[in-house]
Amino acid sequence: MLTVLIDYDSGNLHSAEKAFQRVANETNGGDVLVSSLPEDVARADRIVLPGDGAFPACRNALTRDRAALYEALIDAVETRGRPFLGICVGMQLMARCGHEYEPTQGFGWIDGEVTAIRPSDPALKVPHMGWNDLVIDRTHPVIEGLRSGDHAYFVHSYQMEMSDPSQRLAHCEHGGPVTAIVASETRIGAQFHPEKSQEAGLRLIANFLHWTP
Repeated sequence: MLTVLIDYDSGNLHSAEKAFQRVANETNGGDVLVSSLPEDVARADRIVLPGDGAFPACRNALTRDRAALYEALIDAVETRGRPFLGICVGMQLMARCGHEYEPTQGFGWIDGEVTAIRPSDPALKVPHMGWNDLVIDRTHPVIEGLRSGDHAYFVHSYQMEMSDPSQRLAHCEHGGPVTAIVASETRIGAQFHPEKSQEAGLRLIANFLHWTP
């Protein structure tokens, strides 16, 4: 069983790689590989797409600058149904559209759009940065063992506004609800960083590595 973390120069993958390798070793979750090669994505059993930075930059880095890598990702997820996990901007790219700087098309896997966080309380800062409590909205195998009140680590200024609430598994509160976890078919996304979220994040990673949709 091979899990590939896609490297498309979207940020530092070191901490994510360490977390996935640790969990895989502790739970017999198979091999973990960080790669920018389309052939590695094509042979992967599970795929992880991290992302740090702006929505348009991450989208262009993947779809415009690495077309073969993007095509391998789409074939693996959409055609062959490989389990997929998007992290931070990697999750946001699952939406129909992002509105950071300019309207930018997403993958269209989740019925939602990515917009700026606008807390109802002006004292709350943006970026939404640091620890926040998860609120579980519905059950799913990849969040088994997670409960409302578990802590997760967030760093973002934009969030996914859901058009289909049934695709939201969890949210947090930051002057209003902020989408935290989404899912559709074989695809799941986490706005927070599981590799930095201690027990809750490691639980999500372990569940993903053993998920059979």
